[in-house]
Amino acid sequence: MGILGWIVLGLIAGAIAKAIMPGKDPGGIIVTLLIGIVGAILGGFVGRALFNSDINSFFDLSTWLLAILGSLILLGIYRLVRGRRAHA
Repeated sequence: MGILGWIVLGLIAGAIAKAIMPGKDPGGIIVTLLIGIVGAILGGFVGRALFNSDINSFFDLSTWLLAILGSLILLGIYRLVRGRRAHA
């Protein structure tokens, strides 16, 4: 799957992660979608390294689950880091 596929997958995964973790994000929807892209890419690479999963297919369920999981993890970390800065 090419970089354009990962960007599209990341945008969708970011939107799904935002729906799973509702609430006010410190950066807004644009930052959430960018986190989704980065989370999808990181989730795919970590999944490939740990589980030796095939992440080359856009329509594979494991690719989507790894992308969404990566987006959720990055969104949670971002909220923790930005939340601490806002209260400090």
